[in-house]
Amino acid sequence: MTSRPELWGGVEATVNRVGDDYHDQCSRNDHRRRLDDLDRFAALGIKALRHAVLWETAAAANHDLAFADAPLARLRQLQVQPIIGLVHHGSGPPGTSLMEPDFAEGLALHAAAVARRYPWVRDYTPVNEPLTTARFSGLYGHWYPHARSEAAFARALVNQCRAVVLCMRAIRAVNPQARLIQTEDMGRTYATPELAYQAEYDNHRGWLGFDLLMGRVDATHVFHERLLELGVREDELAFFLDNPTPPDIVGLNYYVTSDRFLDGRCELYPPHCRGGNGRQRYADTEAARARAQGITGHRALLDVAWARYRSPLAFTEVHLGCTREEQLRWLKEAWDAACGARRDGIDARAVTVWSLLGAYDWNSLVTRDSGHYEPGAFHVEQGRRRPTAICTMMRALATEGGYHHPVLEQPGWWRRPERLLPAVAARLRSDSGGEAPPATSTDPSATPLLIVGARGTLGRAFDLVCARRGLATRALARAQLDITDVSAVGAAVEALRPWAIVNAAGYVDVDQAESEPERCFRENVAGPVALAQVCAAHGLPFVTFSSDLVFDGQRRAPYRESDPPAPVNTYGRSKHAAEQAVLGACRSALVIRTSSFFGPWDTSNFVNQALETLAGGRCFHALEDVTVSPTYLPDLVHACLDLLIDAEQGLWHVINAGSVTWLELGQEVARLAGFDPTLMKGRRLADARLPAARPPFTAMRTERGASLPGLFDAVGRFLRERAAT
Repeated sequence: MTSRPELWGGVEATVNRVGDDYHDQCSRNDHRRRLDDLDRFAALGIKALRHAVLWETAAAANHDLAFADAPLARLRQLQVQPIIGLVHHGSGPPGTSLMEPDFAEGLALHAAAVARRYPWVRDYTPVNEPLTTARFSGLYGHWYPHARSEAAFARALVNQCRAVVLCMRAIRAVNPQARLIQTEDMGRTYATPELAYQAEYDNHRGWLGFDLLMGRVDATHVFHERLLELGVREDELAFFLDNPTPPDIVGLNYYVTSDRFLDGRCELYPPHCRGGNGRQRYADTEAARARAQGITGHRALLDVAWARYRSPLAFTEVHLGCTREEQLRWLKEAWDAACGARRDGIDARAVTVWSLLGAYDWNSLVTRDSGHYEPGAFHVEQGRRRPTAICTMMRALATEGGYHHPVLEQPGWWRRPERLLPAVAARLRSDSGGEAPPATSTDPSATPLLIVGARGTLGRAFDLVCARRGLATRALARAQLDITDVSAVGAAVEALRPWAIVNAAGYVDVDQAESEPERCFRENVAGPVALAQVCAAHGLPFVTFSSDLVFDGQRRAPYRESDPPAPVNTYGRSKHAAEQAVLGACRSALVIRTSSFFGPWDTSNFVNQALETLAGGRCFHALEDVTVSPTYLPDLVHACLDLLIDAEQGLWHVINAGSVTWLELGQEVARLAGFDPTLMKGRRLADARLPAARPPFTAMRTERGASLPGLFDAVGRFLRERAAT
């Protein structure tokens, strides 16, 4: 057995129902109408693609499967094996549900139609994660039909598993070689000693879908009597014994939140974690946040599944909704686990990079349409598909079997000490006599990101955010490095060996620049250019910052990256000159245009000053005829780090979505903070008599696909962060 598993891909294809509303991921990412997506996926080196031909979609088209013809034909041309899914967290079209007795037969009719139309397709997942779907639809009430009982859970699970059997029977009547690739979320539940009984129950239940399909739930099975108590009939269980349909590949979907921890000390946990089983109250939270030993891990999961079934295994969903380096770290753990398992004789067939196009609203378990998007291998925005660093990693895994990036030298957040909830960490220290719980420490020798301008607002923000993201840094202040001195910069690079440089230094006083233009140009142009030259010579990625003040404000529509600059003051001219010179000196540089920013870590920004004035009951004056796109500093830094890791280059606008006058911003801040908005008073730019000319309109938007969340969403988060400090 070779040590390298296959690389598979998948598109988040959930069509679930909440009330009478269907949530369709592939409509939101426009995948069904984008045949060129398949060429992008194939270019990553995948051997197979989890591809949805869903019952709900077919029913909406009067059961005409023509919508699936072109994509399946293209996959065949590309020699990418489709793994066809028939329902994905769904409950079927209107008129049926997971509780109805005709669910299985209805899905089997759809399966037969698909098999007849595409007889060459080998691999199927008729029902994605039947046990998880049964929990969300029958036990927790999140999805249709919104039941909340163990009996409803058992009915939904049995109906779905019966549907799998009938589907594979119908498919194999057309293609006897068809394979069942059955998926399930396979986390493990841990608990404090007094809740060990509940953890044991949950862990036995976690394998129940696979056990039913394999014909293992006989009278000796640990869940046999419980299923009968919950209303499942003997003949229904006998159906699985008489018609065993073992998966050809056991698909393990494993997320950082899959492992759970149960604790009766509810006061240690947020209210949304608290619940119980009718017998005992307890908190149910992520093991990564509460268990001293952390999560099970990919390799241990493979070991347990192999010991239980001795069947071929695959990771059929590997995805993490987080920052880019954490996404890479999670994928690396899964890949390394599969490679190691294969070397040890475990038949781990594949690792599936899930959510190639990202996912929508899984932070609310797809119970509402709030527009929350988390990117995957591609970042989808305004119809564009921007490849992220995950694409680079996938190509390397497919061709070379491995991948290295300096951010992988540090452990993921789920292995770092700060993963624990504060109250839990305190409890663990108390229980252990003051010792910190076991965790993987960050590596002080890891290759750093060099931040220059360490004492400024932007430099401090980068250093703080990098620490939270587990990114090693070296931050140098002006006194430690003269960035206009090429030789000094070169010496610093030789000594520190960074993997990239972020320039957070610069001249920032717009009005003072009018009286000292030479200093302004030296710090804003000569410094970034020297850094760019050294980065070009050493092949290092480089990030520097520009401003919305490169524009003259004569437009009334937000400026895009391709709009021509025309600065009206010295500061703006220095930033425009820096943009041109930096990109001329280092073609791979990343130049970020942004606007005035506000954040929780400094007191000099407009939003904080307005709040302090309003809190004293005094009026605050703001310009009523200058329109801008203010930017939340944490959002800006996170986005820039992601772009840097993605190896993006060129000129980008990175701002929070939306545009306001300064007065409108102040009024909304007052309203959200509970102050009287009438205390915000407007004044005109002409009356301000500022030394430096100001453009009246510098709102921006991006045409490159790096929009941040909405401005007022950011203000709300700022207020919550400010209140917590």
